[in-house]
Amino acid sequence: MLNGVVRGAEDVRTVLSYARTLYEYQDFIHIGGYGENDFVEDYTSTVGGEPIANIAVVYRNAKGQTQHLVVNHRPLPSVLLFSRLLGEHFAGTRYAQYFAAPSVDADRG
Repeated sequence: MLNGVVRGAEDVRTVLSYARTLYEYQDFIHIGGYGENDFVEDYTSTVGGEPIANIAVVYRNAKGQTQHLVVNHRPLPSVLLFSRLLGEHFAGTRYAQYFAAPSVDADRG
């Protein structure tokens, strides 16, 4: 859903906080520890009525602070819809560059 890398805790929080509002529910398949310090969650949902699945891995430092986050959504048509909806919300902001343009209707093509 992203064209680039969002950096910094505030920016990541801003994007993720809105992105979570687009999920119509979250059905967790797995949530828990990953390795010594890390965390993983695997869930399904719908966005705009379309099925979407996600695996997120949170990498933490020795103090338990998040250092890196990887979020992987699928399938592609749902990812494109999700990105377009995020693009509509963030249009005109510095975050708009990360998402599909609001006018793109790639989620059906």
